[in-house]
Amino acid sequence: MNFLKKILKGDKLTIARVISDVENESNAKILEKIFPYTGKAYHIGITGPPGAGKSTLVNVIAKRLLEKNNKIGIIAVDPTSPFSGGALLGDRIRMTDLALNKNVFIRSMASRGSLGGLARKTIDAALVLDAAGMDYILIETIGVGQVELDIAEVCDTTVVILVPESGDSVQAMKAGLLEIADIIVVNKGDRDGVDRLLMELKFAFELREQKAGWDFPVLKTTATTEAGIDTLVFEIQNHQEYLNKSGRLEKERKAKLMRRINELVGDKIKLHLREKIIQKEELERIIDKVYERKLNPYNIADKIAKKMIKTRN
Repeated sequence: MNFLKKILKGDKLTIARVISDVENESNAKILEKIFPYTGKAYHIGITGPPGAGKSTLVNVIAKRLLEKNNKIGIIAVDPTSPFSGGALLGDRIRMTDLALNKNVFIRSMASRGSLGGLARKTIDAALVLDAAGMDYILIETIGVGQVELDIAEVCDTTVVILVPESGDSVQAMKAGLLEIADIIVVNKGDRDGVDRLLMELKFAFELREQKAGWDFPVLKTTATTEAGIDTLVFEIQNHQEYLNKSGRLEKERKAKLMRRINELVGDKIKLHLREKIIQKEELERIIDKVYERKLNPYNIADKIAKKMIKTRN
């Protein structure tokens, strides 16, 4: 198809249109055609609480990667507008200096109610950028704290950004952020409390079970002055090399594909349930009876599942 050739050539207008189709589910076959050309891009997740300076860090990381002639895709998941349903910040107002670079594609995606910090279609949008020949795909999350954790299901390297005022390492551990981190960064390194937070985080990481062969870096940066950025990029690429050499990259990507297939199967079953097994009006009548406690949801779910299996057979 013509659109596929344009994507493979990295045509930005076509990439944007295809991602829009993916978000709106207006072309069910589009990802099937794209998928054989994916699997080459390296995915980097940037996550952490609001106000940690994630966008500024993404900006300077991308600049460093561009210096090595890489093609960079950036997906920035923004809060959803309550009026339009779109991303509030548009196509990254804060990254305008990168937007015109021919080797960079930036896309803002609305969270659309996703509680894990990632838009529901982020994985599929990343596939489009992968097929378009991006060497690195940077995914920045909203920054909603304790529900940020699904970024680890998308990215190969997860960088967790904290700042002194975001709380101590114990709070970060409660949020689960340290559990998904491959690299921890304390940003805004010129502020009070940075050294204390660094010490607390290093101690917290000593308590965490280590991955064989990988010592979790705890770094200090100041994104606005680009202090510490070279070290951060080095550690990201060091982690990439570690994953490749140890075989963990292939192992982890296969595990993520397994989870993704299970998720898609669940989606298909739900769609089939809605369309074929039980009509909306019938389900509404059942819900009325469940609400009145004349029926119970456990028995209803069992009957629907058995009806589905019987229909398939």
